[in-house]
Amino acid sequence: MVRLSWLHLGLFLIVIISFSIGVLDAGGEGSLLLEECPSACDYRCSETHHQKPCLFYCNQCCDKCLCVPSGTYGHKEECPCYNNWKTKEGGPKCP
Repeated sequence: MVRLSWLHLGLFLIVIISFSIGVLDAGGEGSLLLEECPSACDYRCSETHHQKPCLFYCNQCCDKCLCVPSGTYGHKEECPCYNNWKTKEGGPKCP
């Protein structure tokens, strides 16, 4: 019984340490290199009918934030910089 609880504690510590050094981090702010932005934005904008503006703003946002949310829509909470950058009118700047 005691051995099992030590095992759980050890696994818990490994997971916490891995997250803190980014081993298990699947992305997030600053996780991309500048040269990775075009391919990330190509995928992000792949399902929209407004390809040119989507790619322009996505690449602009990625250049600043070094992050593009996963998927083709939503998930902006993964990249706070990307999510919080607003237009002059207060709308979202990044697709």
